[in-house]
Amino acid sequence: MTLDDVQTLARAIRAEVGKAVVGQEATVDLLLVALLARGHILLEGPPGTAKTLLARAFAHAVGLDFGRIQFTPDLMPGDIIGSNLFNFQTSSFTLTRGAIFTELLLADEINRTPPKTQAALLEAMQERTVTIDGESLALGERFMVIATQNPIEQQGVFPLPEAQLDRFLFKQMVDYPSAEEERRIIASHGAGRSVMDPVAWGVERCTDAATIGEAVAAVATVRLVDEVIDYIAALVRGTRDVADLESGASPRAGAMLAGAVRARAAIEGRDFVIPDDVKALAPALLRHRLILAPAAEINGRAVEDVVRDIIETIEAPR
Repeated sequence: MTLDDVQTLARAIRAEVGKAVVGQEATVDLLLVALLARGHILLEGPPGTAKTLLARAFAHAVGLDFGRIQFTPDLMPGDIIGSNLFNFQTSSFTLTRGAIFTELLLADEINRTPPKTQAALLEAMQERTVTIDGESLALGERFMVIATQNPIEQQGVFPLPEAQLDRFLFKQMVDYPSAEEERRIIASHGAGRSVMDPVAWGVERCTDAATIGEAVAAVATVRLVDEVIDYIAALVRGTRDVADLESGASPRAGAMLAGAVRARAAIEGRDFVIPDDVKALAPALLRHRLILAPAAEINGRAVEDVVRDIIETIEAPR
């Protein structure tokens, strides 16, 4: 597969998802980058902003097996990964696989379950394996998590631990639609069709796991010159020297950003990365990895403000 093929594939996926979801173009682009960079994505926004429908439509368009876990306060780790159950007929244990054994997993409202249960995803998201009673089981190369969560200010939610947040390539803020988009949503989704079924909206599969694997291999050929590598390193290191931040980004963030910008360049039809790729992806990649200092919170600063200041301060290569 060539990089031109990757760009064509990205356009086809965008078009299919757009049949079911009005707007959200920036979020769809981040989903594409995450898919090609073999990363996971966290979508945060108020209820009713099509986060779940977007995940379903994207999974159907890319042709991956889809699984969903509704995270609730009483959910247990075994409900996610599975367990060995004793079979009295055969007097032996039988492995019962959990919902995590799929290709694209929707972790719906992930912050409605306690951190102990959230931790069941840590190994899966980092190594694409799960361990059940000492046995390591592979999840597959295409395994991807799309998690949704409601804003932490809402009742009945638990903050995600730092180790969990660091597993996500991106955290995207899903906001309310514009006035025109909301009118289109009301006009189309108010017609009585099943709003959660992508097939009902005419979404068709335009690729499969094997083709996505070829696209991932093509993305790896995108050139990342030393000047851009230095720029990425400067941005990541810059997060550790800001008074408004109590904790900066880890080296893992820089490595993830390097892979993500290659994917963005590919879906834009380029075989090389430019500084604008870094600037475009840095906010979504850094916002969940940085912790504001208490004084900055009191002054009304947001993580996005700090990231924007860092991007403006550090000179990009020409």
